[in-house]
Amino acid sequence: AGPFLFRFSHVVGEDTPKGRGALLFRKLVDQRLAGRVHVEVYPDSKLFGDADEMAALQNNQAQLLAPSLAKFSQYNPQLQVFDLPFLFNDMAALERFQRRPVGRELLQSMKAHNIVGLGYWHNGMKQMSASKPLRLPADAAGLTFRIQASPVAEAQFAAVRASAVAMPFAEVRNALSSGRVQAAENPWTNLYSKHLDELQPVITETSHGALDYMVVANSRFWYGMPHEIRSELEAILDEVSHAVNTDAEQQNAQARAAILAAGRSQIVTLTADEREAWRQAMRPVWLRFEGQISRKLIEAAERSNHAR
Repeated sequence: AGPFLFRFSHVVGEDTPKGRGALLFRKLVDQRLAGRVHVEVYPDSKLFGDADEMAALQNNQAQLLAPSLAKFSQYNPQLQVFDLPFLFNDMAALERFQRRPVGRELLQSMKAHNIVGLGYWHNGMKQMSASKPLRLPADAAGLTFRIQASPVAEAQFAAVRASAVAMPFAEVRNALSSGRVQAAENPWTNLYSKHLDELQPVITETSHGALDYMVVANSRFWYGMPHEIRSELEAILDEVSHAVNTDAEQQNAQARAAILAAGRSQIVTLTADEREAWRQAMRPVWLRFEGQISRKLIEAAERSNHAR
């Protein structure tokens, strides 16, 4: 009958790559599917937060989400490949992996849980912010990092004798202000949009992983729509995904420049040897999770670091 209602819930601000992507999706749907599909966007955890958005999707209280990839390990442990530290050299390598058949197959790997992946959206490479410079792995010892709920993220910081506390993104500022945590990992856009440079005197440019999202829909709702509407929505999402990923690269560069200009936080750039020291310190995490992810998938991800 219709119009089909999509409640698009997310946990970040509207002036972020994901926030802008959600608004662009709504705009294009309004233009091309008016009267047949209606999209409502709920940013900043206004409808559902980190802790309950996946259950809301599965129960059809929300029809569209774009959670970080770390959120999906409970539904398919292989998706933890995206969390492994220092696996992807840069965002281009990650994109190659996601575009190849192995990456596309992962989008369809959670249908048994009433979740279907529709595309990958970038936010940016993660940097470590802290109360002091983190040039070498030993510098992290004794610090407590805020992380997303991710066994891999917890293990990566344990590998450098740091501890980690999982908490929703909305709580990060308070946790840093109170001293509950002294460090965090975020892309430049999140650091800037939440003004975390006001609370973290040093940001070390580690680029140790990507904060990436998977756009997901409630499977039964998605496949319950007529094929022609679904096809149009897929085309719109492809267009939006390209725009989001281009925007993310630009926004991260702008956010980094703005943080540097503000001068509240020192930006530390690692030498090649320093970055390699971090990579070697955290590489045992790959082996620890190889049984859940599979060596074949990790090797495919490593191959994506080369253009061919």
